[in-house]
Amino acid sequence: MELPSIVEALLTSSDEPLPAEEIARLIRARAAEAEDSRARKIEEGESPAELPEWLTGIATLSSDQVIAAIAKLNHDYETSGRAFLLLERAKGWKLFTRPQYGDFVRHLFPGRKPERLSGPAMETLAIIAYRQPITKAAIEAVRGVACDGMLQKLLDRELVRIGGRAELPGRPLLYETTELFYEHFGIRSIDDLPNANELRRVKLPEAASESPTAPAAEEQLALSALHNRTDSASGPSENA
Repeated sequence: MELPSIVEALLTSSDEPLPAEEIARLIRARAAEAEDSRARKIEEGESPAELPEWLTGIATLSSDQVIAAIAKLNHDYETSGRAFLLLERAKGWKLFTRPQYGDFVRHLFPGRKPERLSGPAMETLAIIAYRQPITKAAIEAVRGVACDGMLQKLLDRELVRIGGRAELPGRPLLYETTELFYEHFGIRSIDDLPNANELRRVKLPEAASESPTAPAAEEQLALSALHNRTDSASGPSENA
């Protein structure tokens, strides 16, 4: 057996994304299981055959080797014109259909129509994405308007969640993005957002009466560009 094929078998069988570290652990567990079985047979007086070379070779498998195997799989998919590829998201690696087949795949799910976010919702989401965890007061300080309705819409869409309470008077709620946010925008972490390092360093206004700052507008534009890109490509659909 070859490592890329083993990795492929695990990823096509798993209902959930798998991080490279978890894939490596699962493969090492199989090698350890085979070695334990051979050791038991020896203890029982049997003379088991030597373990195959490919099995002993994965006993110390690393996550870097798994990533190299995934790269080989994606190269093979690309050169053979397959309709899917492996992508890493926040929770790990998963098999997805290519974006150009999204119009066909959507017909499998007629009830799941893509819904674009409004400008105010996108602005609120951009502030949360770049500044999380963040309080409602801080969001309103940037936007200059109340955001209760927009926050509720984002919570209902499961793009935002409550991540705890701030160590401030009154212990206000903290808002942060969800795993669905990462899936929707096709990124692995906040660091993958456009201009993430620069925009996250800009100080937020402290008074709720202040007008939205230029960096806040830049955050919305950056996130909107990413949103438009995923919409135009239909986004990679999960390979069922």
